[in-house]
Amino acid sequence: MTAPDGLAGLDDRRREPIAAAWRHVTADRLRDLVRGLVDVPSPTGREGPLARHIADTLAAAGITAAAQPIDDRQANAWGRLRGDGTGPDLMLYAPIDTLTTGDAGEDVPWIGPELRPDMRAEARDAGDLVTGLGASNPKGHAACVLMAAEAIHRAGVPLTGDLLVAFGAGGMPTNALPGDARRNTGQGAGCSFLLEQGHWTDFAVIAKPGWTVSWEEVGLAWFEVTVHGVHTYVGSRHRLPYRNAIAAAGEVAKRLEAWFPEYAERHTEGTVAPQGVVASVEGGWPRMAAVTPAACRMLVDLRLSPRTTPMQAKREFAAAIEKIRADLPGTEVAFEMVLAIPGTASDPDMWVCRSAIAAWEAMAGRPHEVIRGNSGATDANILRGRGVPTVRIGMPKVTDAPFDIDFSMGMNTVDVREMERLTRHLIRTAVDTLTRTRAEVGL
Repeated sequence: MTAPDGLAGLDDRRREPIAAAWRHVTADRLRDLVRGLVDVPSPTGREGPLARHIADTLAAAGITAAAQPIDDRQANAWGRLRGDGTGPDLMLYAPIDTLTTGDAGEDVPWIGPELRPDMRAEARDAGDLVTGLGASNPKGHAACVLMAAEAIHRAGVPLTGDLLVAFGAGGMPTNALPGDARRNTGQGAGCSFLLEQGHWTDFAVIAKPGWTVSWEEVGLAWFEVTVHGVHTYVGSRHRLPYRNAIAAAGEVAKRLEAWFPEYAERHTEGTVAPQGVVASVEGGWPRMAAVTPAACRMLVDLRLSPRTTPMQAKREFAAAIEKIRADLPGTEVAFEMVLAIPGTASDPDMWVCRSAIAAWEAMAGRPHEVIRGNSGATDANILRGRGVPTVRIGMPKVTDAPFDIDFSMGMNTVDVREMERLTRHLIRTAVDTLTRTRAEVGL
């Protein structure tokens, strides 16, 4: 059977330019690009050096580009290929910050007993694979966006609308690192700033993991749960009132963990299955084991369907906490919602979704396969929430490797062959969109 050429469904006006751009996509160039991104550390809130590296890389290819400082440590990067003004503008977007830092003092022991080589900002080759902190998510995907812009530019494709390639700081679901008083890091801060500064388009495609075209995803709400107890001394446990907030928090956490699957089942719909976790526990003085604290705090991440508002989720969570109080008489537990980003959805019949699905089907040689049961959130929520119709497309997690693939290794390992496929998809979707009039795409 002949492998599909990926150009099915295109007329000559688009087939030839796309094929021309594809000829500039090479494994060697993709490997160079992702290695360059991995080797520049970019923990959330400290993306400035990588943003400058990306802007310099685009400029060296002849593309108008710049880093966009947010403050003295974090920045976005962007590049623009101008169209003639008769067509729609399209953004290809990828975040650039890593979930962990690559610093043993910050990551260990929470990431494991030590930092493996893949957990450091040092790229390593392993055949068709490249490993290193964030090599797949997000940096392998960012490298594909870079390559797509370079290839379209080198092929000299005449565009009707602008192609904006954008690389956002703060794409990971995290707040500032310890000791950092800034409140504008993580949680889509870079993407929001990008739009606020005028880098707006008619449509967007975000490159994040998953070989499928997705038009919706979960949001998230964070709850700080406080369990109260009595501050007392181990030597007086048998003489004074004793209510250990840490022990009580453990009971609360167990019941929340039992409730999360029930919540997920109620809200599984469309392509999402929103999950929840108890993510951290804080209580007591590590320097002083002789006393109990008067309070123990836990942080909960509860994912939100696009059909569930933060306030609806807050009320469901309140009902769960009330039931826990009833199940644990005498337990004092309170909570506050401390962060909320709604889930979002775009119309699956809008232009860029149809174009991206057509590209997927032409490349795969079969009908599009929708991946369901998703609980991952991205900056697509920021884009859609501001009114930019957005789809998500990415690479599958590496499974065929000469080493075990756990969660971290999946984030930190990219297959260059999959990078080629994703880049070709991004190019086809971009050229298919940016060689049309606004009327042709429904604007």
